[in-house]
Amino acid sequence: MKEIINKIEKLYPISDFKQQNDKTALLTVEQDKAVDLLIYMQKFEGFKHLAILTAVDWIENNQFQLSYIINNPELKMDLILRVFIDREKAEMTSIHNLWEQAATYQRELKEMFGINFPNSPRVDKPFILEGWDGLPPYRRDFDTKKYSEDTYFPREGRTKNNPVEYMKQKLYPDE
Repeated sequence: MKEIINKIEKLYPISDFKQQNDKTALLTVEQDKAVDLLIYMQKFEGFKHLAILTAVDWIENNQFQLSYIINNPELKMDLILRVFIDREKAEMTSIHNLWEQAATYQRELKEMFGINFPNSPRVDKPFILEGWDGLPPYRRDFDTKKYSEDTYFPREGRTKNNPVEYMKQKLYPDE
């Protein structure tokens, strides 16, 4: 893996490199270089498989972190490529032309985080949340408690329990 990273460092400005183990590494690249680096890894370094594309909401830094986990099946190596994008202008170039399954990941990230991937197939079609028009629910500023209280009505026969007292009763009924 170190040989591959040495080649990458000569071609792309990377940061936060961390060797997880012999077969897994993590690095960060700037948003405008990410797709070029993914193309390079696929075409020249044998990383033929996109294992996952996911996101993290760093609300404190006003950023989303996109993590592309790519795999070289011949060398049995994984590379985690992190890209930070602005939360206010949450948009990233689509990679559906590199890996067909990326379109599904991008569609999910659009719906759940509000991250746009222009020109990605069906990115604006509902994925899971048909008819949803509120704040994307995986954003950290989405208030799940308020949503539940506003959406679901109290049902007869339901009781609220103090979790500490409830567990004491269940674990130690004779005390």
